[in-house]
Amino acid sequence: MVKAVIFDMDGVLIDSEPFWQQAELSVFSQLGVKLTAEQTKQTAGMTTQAVADFWYQHSPWQGQSLAETEEAVIQQVGQAIVTQGLAKKGVHTLLQQLRQRQIPTALATNSSQFLMDTTLQTLAIHHYFDAHCCVEMVSKGKPAPDIYLLAAGKLGIAPADCLVFEDSYTGISAAKAAGMTVVAIPAADEWHHEKFAIADAKIRCLSEFQLTRWC
Repeated sequence: MVKAVIFDMDGVLIDSEPFWQQAELSVFSQLGVKLTAEQTKQTAGMTTQAVADFWYQHSPWQGQSLAETEEAVIQQVGQAIVTQGLAKKGVHTLLQQLRQRQIPTALATNSSQFLMDTTLQTLAIHHYFDAHCCVEMVSKGKPAPDIYLLAAGKLGIAPADCLVFEDSYTGISAAKAAGMTVVAIPAADEWHHEKFAIADAKIRCLSEFQLTRWC
């Protein structure tokens, strides 16, 4: 029986993946890195720092540090969230159900504190979460299990009793490494990809999730 629920943020609570794609294409193209929209999928779920380092190793640039590049991407994504961000289908309903049943709930994201706060404020869902965990709070981001273990610890629930919602293989790997049950929510174009087989279940959106079957 699940005793707590932990949510990833990007791609689970908010359809922000297009914002990340647009920001990365904009920032890295200005630095001379030739990217396509398809190539940006290679870094889905990574920390922004890891993404900057990944593309620097692929095509080194001069004149702007990795930290400055990371911040440029974050600021563009943040602006897009404020002006265009919408909760994904089923988010508010499920969060309300969890609150009504007094099931502890946490957020565990590879995004920064700034983007976590921006998203929660924009979607008006901050109050639903008993714990908020972002990448600055751990030494290693996903796919390391650190952030999920931190979230479970803050909730006071054993990892084995936690259910996680994730959309990326990176995030699913992190949650499984933490010893948690994982429900995958793949992007439509990745629904049939075999990498999601490591998840315990797969749904197309949170509206499909039946809470009474798990909690």
